[in-house]
Amino acid sequence: MENLFTRYTDSSAVFPSFPIVQHNCLGSWDVFFSLFHSFTMLPHPPLLVALQDPPSRRSVLPTFPGFMSFTPPPPGRPRVAIYVSRTLNQRLSCSTVFHESSDMLSVDVFSPEGLFGSPHRSLRVISVYLLRTNSPPYHSILPERLFSFLSYPHLVLGDCNLHHPLADPCRSLSEREFTISTRYFDSAFEVLYYLLNTPGVYTRFPFDTISRPSVLDLAFANTALSSFVSSWDTPLPSTGSDHVPCVITLKPPAILLPPPTPHWALLDLDAVGKALDTFTTLPCPARPTPNSMSRWFNISSTRLTSLLTTHAPSKCPCPRSKRWWSPRLSSLRREYHKFARASRLNPSPLNWSNVKSSRRTYFKAIVSAKKAHWSDFLSSATPGSLWTAKRFAFGRPPQRFPDLPGASDPAEVAETHLDHFFPSKPPPPPLLRLTRYEDYTPLTS
Repeated sequence: MENLFTRYTDSSAVFPSFPIVQHNCLGSWDVFFSLFHSFTMLPHPPLLVALQDPPSRRSVLPTFPGFMSFTPPPPGRPRVAIYVSRTLNQRLSCSTVFHESSDMLSVDVFSPEGLFGSPHRSLRVISVYLLRTNSPPYHSILPERLFSFLSYPHLVLGDCNLHHPLADPCRSLSEREFTISTRYFDSAFEVLYYLLNTPGVYTRFPFDTISRPSVLDLAFANTALSSFVSSWDTPLPSTGSDHVPCVITLKPPAILLPPPTPHWALLDLDAVGKALDTFTTLPCPARPTPNSMSRWFNISSTRLTSLLTTHAPSKCPCPRSKRWWSPRLSSLRREYHKFARASRLNPSPLNWSNVKSSRRTYFKAIVSAKKAHWSDFLSSATPGSLWTAKRFAFGRPPQRFPDLPGASDPAEVAETHLDHFFPSKPPPPPLLRLTRYEDYTPLTS
């Protein structure tokens, strides 16, 4: 069988994509294996698989190559489970978090370098199975326990058994269904969680022809994770369950370039002056009202702004541009490279002297521009930007592990501790053999 994780070959890069699959297996082994074999159809194999109603035998979950399974502790049949890929567990640290209810399980993913190119080092994924009950809140888990405020990325997904207009806008809801689901959705929105489902995309298709399709498998992400959510989709085929597998893909946010803006410093003042001589505004309304005056002002302002922007060149900052860069540095850079090219073509002492002089002037100007920009940044720093200034000044903190002689990385530190606290036993002494002694008096004749 094909190894699903052979496509992650670059060990230097953390995962380019972080797919997470959520599915209700209906307690069927056939559904479980059909789901995991369908992962070969995805561009990237999933790193986490959150299951509801997984199959089990004597509280033992099925196994699949390349995955590790976690489930709430017994007693009772497991209602939720999370499968973690061994590739993810080898590169990052994964730990489980158990809750009071056996219908909810969390997995924390930790990376010391940060996740998704951000300073967030932790990601919590919760698999939940909301079972209906006969007493309020008519589900097995309270909404306050399901949605809590966290400063780091948090993803809640599972079979929630809730019907709400935001997830299924075309469904006619009863008053009871709307009241119950609204309590959970309001609790999520109060702590800044957002629904990831595409409205109207069904996730459950009943086996009978009487019941209508519905959206029961929901996914919520908090504010810290929302910018890293690339897509929510149902691309996998049917597994034999009445639920559809859902795939949530997390990626680092794309770099969005700012839109072009007018370069007012290069505004052609002569052309603008000539254009203003012939510029006229619309006549003011004869009987002005608030609406007519607002409309007249907006039209006149738009015409004047358009006249100015037509005589000003546009500028679009490059994502690699530096705030401390200036036109003087650009001219010094051109001059330095001009002398460097001339010295390569004609390596004479005069050309080499010009190269050294222009290079010294160019790099001194860079140092002076950085110092001036840093002084301006500190002078205008606010209480909210002091930690940013500290990070710029001291850089990324070093890895936190003990400093021992002869140990330069965590593996050597662990080996040193093992050798110190658990030294190897000395080899046993050699066995002694008794030699025959001839000069002795026998005790018996």
